[in-house]
Amino acid sequence: MAEDSIRLDRFLWFARLARSRSDAQAMCEKGTLRLDGRRIERSAAAVRVGSVIVFALRGTVHALRVEALPRRRGPPTEAAALYTPLEIQSSKSVDAAGASA
Repeated sequence: MAEDSIRLDRFLWFARLARSRSDAQAMCEKGTLRLDGRRIERSAAAVRVGSVIVFALRGTVHALRVEALPRRRGPPTEAAALYTPLEIQSSKSVDAAGASA
């Protein structure tokens, strides 16, 4: 893999979004995580600066943009600098849209 990318499971672990590397691998292989809009089912998917990752964690959907690639699993302040949280727009339910029409 090129130096300008890192495995998705390693990024999740280094960025402290997963408690262990095996938890990060399980998140990737579950098939509920999206990388740049693509459904991911393997932990070896390449993450680059500018990639957008969307996943569910503890009952909440998170979206983030990768700002830097980590070299190590550092303290939480260092990990937080690796990504920028993105705002997720809530979609209106079909029933609510039909009732207002």
